[in-house]
Amino acid sequence: MANPSTIDTTNALTITELIPNIKQCLRVQQPCFLWAGPGIGKSSVVSALAKEMGGISVDLRLSQMAPTDIIGIPFYNKESNTMSWAPPELLPSEEFAKEYKIVILFLDEMNSAAPAVQAAAYQLVLDRRSGTYTLSKNTVIIAAGNREGDRGVTYKMPSPLANRFAHFELKADFDSWLNWAIKSNVHADVVAYLTTNKHELYEFDATSAEKAFPTPRSWEFVSNLLTTDKADGPLSDTLIRSLVSAAVGGGTAVKYMAYLKVGRDLPKPADVISGKVKEIKTTEISAHYQLIISMLYEMRDFWFNNTAPTGTSTKLEPLTLKSVTGTLRHCRSSGWKCWITFSTLS
Repeated sequence: MANPSTIDTTNALTITELIPNIKQCLRVQQPCFLWAGPGIGKSSVVSALAKEMGGISVDLRLSQMAPTDIIGIPFYNKESNTMSWAPPELLPSEEFAKEYKIVILFLDEMNSAAPAVQAAAYQLVLDRRSGTYTLSKNTVIIAAGNREGDRGVTYKMPSPLANRFAHFELKADFDSWLNWAIKSNVHADVVAYLTTNKHELYEFDATSAEKAFPTPRSWEFVSNLLTTDKADGPLSDTLIRSLVSAAVGGGTAVKYMAYLKVGRDLPKPADVISGKVKEIKTTEISAHYQLIISMLYEMRDFWFNNTAPTGTSTKLEPLTLKSVTGTLRHCRSSGWKCWITFSTLS
């Protein structure tokens, strides 16, 4: 049987494809293991899924733990004149679990944990107990780790432990990322750049010595670093390039800055939407994407800030991939003499 850490990537799933598989595993309390390269967003997927299901994710980084963090610590019990075990505080208690519909015990970096720690997890994963500790009925287990070839610190997972999981490999996917990015207010420039450079969402080369490289996680870093780039106090180009380079690498930073330069003379999104600007002079497609994405953000913010509550809903649903890509496709094919329309999609 092939080692799970070297699963054929042709069978890897996007986040959208992965979610139904994980939900079914959770329904029957089947522990599952998520394999992925660095920066894909394994922990974010698990956390978002727990929230969607009315629960919470308890994140344990096994690479930072000792066996006693799982099985507890033995102590002398004077009353029974025997050795007893103090259960670990980090594992979700029965009282804690009662507060949520579901609790996902997320054992992250499992295959980066020392073999003794992995062995301590055997009973917890298979029998739902460890020492005197027992998982609550609404607690389920998801584990995750990087593949052995991902240039990280990993140990080969013992076959008895691997056989306790259903294994899934996760891959980066622009469509799934775009849905998340819009809902999470990722910087418009980052969204626009990756819309026209989808292949640069994830560029990890295990043979490269580059310390910074593009991943969904590092692009989120870029977005956070650029959030102060506003009209009343913009960051200098030198600083932007330095920050982007630190997050996603020097080569990508050069291309990102060239992309931004193309759109420097674009009109304000609000002026296009209001009709003040009737014509876009540049024919550069990448500049059009920048402006369209900015217009989408402008209109979404307007909707959120000006829509009165109706029924039980107090906010419009965030824009989805369908509305965004539909607008991009329509405006690219029809030029700028077109209507940009939004619909509230569930």
